[in-house]
Amino acid sequence: MTALSLINRALNQIPKRAERQEGPRLHETFVDSGVADVLDTVDHQVLYGRRGTGKTHALSYLAAEAESRGDVALNIDLRTVGSNDGILDPESASPADRAARLLVDLLGQLHDSLLSAVMRDDSLIEDAKFIDKADALLAAITSIRVSGDVERVTEAEAKAGDKNSSSLKASLSKMPGVEATLVSESSSEGRGLLRETRRGTERIALNFSDVARSMRELASTLSSRRVWLLLDEWSSVPRDLQPYLAEFLQRCVLPLQRVTLKVAAIEQQTNFRAEVNGRLVGVELGADMGAHINLDDFLVYEGNEDQSRAFFRGLFFKHLNSLPGEDQLSVDGLHAPYDVVSLGFTDSRAFDELVRAAEGVPRDALYIAAKAASRAGQEKISVPLVREAARSWYQTDKSRPLESREEAQRLLMWIIDKIIREKRARAFLVNARDARNPLLLALFDARVLHIVRRGYSAQDQPGERFDVWVIDYGAYVDLLQTKNAPRGALGVGVEGGVEEYVDIDVPLQDLRAIRRAILDLMEFEASTGV
Repeated sequence: MTALSLINRALNQIPKRAERQEGPRLHETFVDSGVADVLDTVDHQVLYGRRGTGKTHALSYLAAEAESRGDVALNIDLRTVGSNDGILDPESASPADRAARLLVDLLGQLHDSLLSAVMRDDSLIEDAKFIDKADALLAAITSIRVSGDVERVTEAEAKAGDKNSSSLKASLSKMPGVEATLVSESSSEGRGLLRETRRGTERIALNFSDVARSMRELASTLSSRRVWLLLDEWSSVPRDLQPYLAEFLQRCVLPLQRVTLKVAAIEQQTNFRAEVNGRLVGVELGADMGAHINLDDFLVYEGNEDQSRAFFRGLFFKHLNSLPGEDQLSVDGLHAPYDVVSLGFTDSRAFDELVRAAEGVPRDALYIAAKAASRAGQEKISVPLVREAARSWYQTDKSRPLESREEAQRLLMWIIDKIIREKRARAFLVNARDARNPLLLALFDARVLHIVRRGYSAQDQPGERFDVWVIDYGAYVDLLQTKNAPRGALGVGVEGGVEEYVDIDVPLQDLRAIRRAILDLMEFEASTGV
């Protein structure tokens, strides 16, 4: 295999996941897509984004910024909270009990994070009041009670006894006398024993009032400092437990004036509020928490071409200048983001193709660039290399998880047949009421389908709202050189006997003319018998 050029070697050495990088390097490599100023506010917010869009990176950057101002940042990965048997197994206990275990584990991590913050800050180490309140929080989250039958047994025992005796003694002497003795003794003894036996199971006794008070008192010791509670990977929590976790946050965290909450989640996998036993449990977004932020609004290529190019140029530039390890590569001539394109790609079109192939997902861009660089050897990355790398990345990373989801695979092939081969388009409309279809969500989670626009209308279905979806670049790149190659993004009808296609960044009034690119899930179900 041909040795790689210096820049191609460097592209392969870029860390692909934020959690594998150290804090300072995360801060150095963060590229602001416009989300930083929106996120760095004292309002409680939810940060949405698909896998790999940079949610973890954004929270880590926010934590570093908060600590640089003297605030306390608690960054907790919810994937590390709980256990498989205690939380993930729905048969192990009721949802309420599993949620209690989850909350105790979360609060335990919160307590540990606070202690870590203390160790990093000399002024907190010397604050005895802060330490005392942290201990009070620990006490509030570790109480246990036994739930079950209680058996009480009382035992009694009594003893009694009498003793009588008498004696007469006479003596003859110089001084005769008579001595008489009479002895009488009686005794009694009683003993009682109360024995209590509890039969049942230990249950966590988590009192929201005690926890809320402990957290409020703890926050009050920080004077003018603010606590930033950053919860990453919310979607890793089982859906049936998410409303309970949200209820805890609504009662114990959101009311605290010196605490700001940020939650990172995948929108289609969240369940912040649900009805439990006739009452609503959880958080109402928009009312209890401020407006959410969606990273897709900042990174999707279509309609944001210039912004997307600038973001990904900055992404590669910062990573190439912050490679880990003692033997850090140095790429000659790499002085500005534009140098990434001139040094590593044959032309700007090749770089644009990479940005399109990434579908707004920075992690995918890093992987595709690494694969293309490996194939390029000593040469620069070209459009064909980007397409081949995108196809390979689709086959190895995106389509493989679907092997266990036969119905989802069947839907994907049906979409390819109906959208690409028949309509020769890449994008299509999905009715908003179908947005949470399990099969669609499975394809979205695997990043083989992407949402690029929301809330459009179709002229032949007035009153209905649609989202614009696209098939992943790697899923249709094989068709680019065939007679079934997509002509554009969306079909808008027939003009003079010839079908016309437009890009999805056209004005709203043109999108309303879409008629033939609407995904009909009922037709799919009828055709497959799902």
